[in-house]
Amino acid sequence: MSNKLNSAILDKAVTDMLAYSAGETITKGGAEVEGKKRNFIETCDIQISLKNYDPQRDKRFSGTFKLPTVPRPNLKCCVLGNAAHCEQADRIGVDHMSVDDLKKLNKNKKLVKKLAKRYDFFLASDNMIKQIPRLLGPGLTKAGKFPTLLSSGEDMQEKINEVKSTIKFQMKKVLCLNVAIGNVSMEKQEIIVNVQLAANFLASLLKKQWQNIGQIYLKSTMGPAIQIYF
Repeated sequence: MSNKLNSAILDKAVTDMLAYSAGETITKGGAEVEGKKRNFIETCDIQISLKNYDPQRDKRFSGTFKLPTVPRPNLKCCVLGNAAHCEQADRIGVDHMSVDDLKKLNKNKKLVKKLAKRYDFFLASDNMIKQIPRLLGPGLTKAGKFPTLLSSGEDMQEKINEVKSTIKFQMKKVLCLNVAIGNVSMEKQEIIVNVQLAANFLASLLKKQWQNIGQIYLKSTMGPAIQIYF
């Protein structure tokens, strides 16, 4: 599938976004805008509006895609593991909980909600994943954080990196989608590649592909939105 993003426009948008987040002045809409450097690493998102799409009638889509460069390295993971996995998590400095730890939560909705809030995602050993609904109730599923399976032969660090670099497009009732594709500490070229791959993947999920995409904007957490697709 051809890449419909104009590479010159995308290149300039990424350059401006990075310049703005570094505190430099950029020109937007003919006016000069002074950037501001923040004391945290801003995430870079693409915001996409769909057209000729009826969320009531048309098939809702959902898809995940692994980007070549991890967009959000600071995501917090917790391993819900058997003894071997808990030991492995300990070695690489990742938070972990055993069956006994989960039993202590006693299906208390507030505690489960707190747990879901504390972490961005969860991994679970194969013998644990079946027990999660029984041990915790529907709390993690409701928060959209049901654990990803960690098989016994898999490398835990690799699996964590894979989840961190996987983005998800899911059609809800609105025609706007927002997805993190990078952060301002990445190289310009890495951001460009992530944007192109993410946009092409979204188009591949749509019935009429690029004809269903209205506009795409690129922005850093605190920066202005810059249009990259018209």
